[in-house]
Amino acid sequence: MSYHTDHFPILGIQEFSENQLKGCNLLFNELYGARSIDDPHKHDFFIINLFEHGVGSHTIDFTKYEVKDHQIHLVFPDQVHQWVIEKETVGYQLMISRDWFESFLPSLRFSASYYQNHPVINLSDEVFKTFLYEFQAIQKELKSEKVFWELIQKRSELIGLLVSQTVEGAFKDFEVYNSNPIISKFLHLIDEHFRTERSVSFYADKLNISANYLNIVCKKNLNASASSLIQDRILLEAKRLLKVSEMSVKDIVYDLGFYDHASFSKFFKMQTGMTPSQFKE
Repeated sequence: MSYHTDHFPILGIQEFSENQLKGCNLLFNELYGARSIDDPHKHDFFIINLFEHGVGSHTIDFTKYEVKDHQIHLVFPDQVHQWVIEKETVGYQLMISRDWFESFLPSLRFSASYYQNHPVINLSDEVFKTFLYEFQAIQKELKSEKVFWELIQKRSELIGLLVSQTVEGAFKDFEVYNSNPIISKFLHLIDEHFRTERSVSFYADKLNISANYLNIVCKKNLNASASSLIQDRILLEAKRLLKVSEMSVKDIVYDLGFYDHASFSKFFKMQTGMTPSQFKE
């Protein structure tokens, strides 16, 4: 998705370490005490937060989640997030570069859109201990004199597999996303083409099925029409751009492929009940 230029405050992984080695692919942070990200922003890397003790709130793509004990929070590259974490919080954070994220993604096993719908996962005490062991093993390896990066990469992939295993059965819609591969492929295609392609038939052609059948699959599995899923993705991007980019509304209208300001405002107000300018404030 790097073909277009946007104007988010994007924080690169390098900004998080003072003696940053060039080409570093993973950073480990301890989260102790109160901290806040007051203004929404996005990263160009993948974040896995493991909370041992959590008090506060974490907003990911405009949905607010409570931070609690024994949780994993996932933030994907380009997602917008902010948080307010109270002083009692104890947690650990892995930041995985975009390069490593590409090879890490298969270990998550299910589509990225599935996790983006469920970025917060509650862990049993036993499962939490397994995650904590792996996080601490990575931390220990990073402190060694000669860092064995391949081992760290494998451990991070193991954490991805543990996330997959934990998610399985944890959410009611799990079967829906994974019983029908058309759903995850469709959502992935929307992510790739939503700026330029609005018609259901475009996506149906890519999937080698009819537009009517794609609609039936979406309604049956997700209780939503295919066109509404395309609109949801456009709306999410509009919210991200309005809230945390330096782009003018005029630039956003152009970036998202709307005919003019009026058609964008009408779309946005119909979906949110607010004008783009009201939401931006």
